[in-house]
Amino acid sequence: MGLFDSLLGRSRPAKADLDALFGITQAAFTLEAAIGLRPTGVGAVCYRANEGAAFATAEADLQQLLDADGGPAVETSHDSYGFTSLVCRQPADALSDLVTELHAVNQTLENNGFGPSLLCSVVGFVAPDGRQVGVVYLYKRGTFYPFAPVPGAERRDNAMELQVRGAVGTDLRIEPELHRWLALWGTPALA
Repeated sequence: MGLFDSLLGRSRPAKADLDALFGITQAAFTLEAAIGLRPTGVGAVCYRANEGAAFATAEADLQQLLDADGGPAVETSHDSYGFTSLVCRQPADALSDLVTELHAVNQTLENNGFGPSLLCSVVGFVAPDGRQVGVVYLYKRGTFYPFAPVPGAERRDNAMELQVRGAVGTDLRIEPELHRWLALWGTPALA
């Protein structure tokens, strides 16, 4: 960062640390012990699809790579905001396999020059009463935050989100700016 940027109050965004995704495995133990949240075995990488053959090839290669591992097929879904989610599924007790798949998707897109298109990765958890909670990794910030939608409404369970933040604050780098905790309505990771 140069002097001119400093004078204008500009800062460089944090570089994504994709290896931080592996911290979700440890955070899962903490979440289960502290508040009873268990992994669902579903996760998703959300990105803005690019036009062109290079991106189509990278996306097809990813789909083929992940489907070739013998696990459940990877699904693609599209939302009304123009984002695509690549949904990975593993048995609920195979969280490390799920996180490895999500890491591979992020890394492959980044290595092929599509890092700026990545929005976030979400890993689904479920509470004993059936409420869904997502642990979200913001690619451009290199931070995590919880997303807990209220079932049947476009509202968030703020108390649950703050409880999750408090539980995993030592396991994951939590996004300190609450206004950056995006609402991911309809994310397939929590379906």
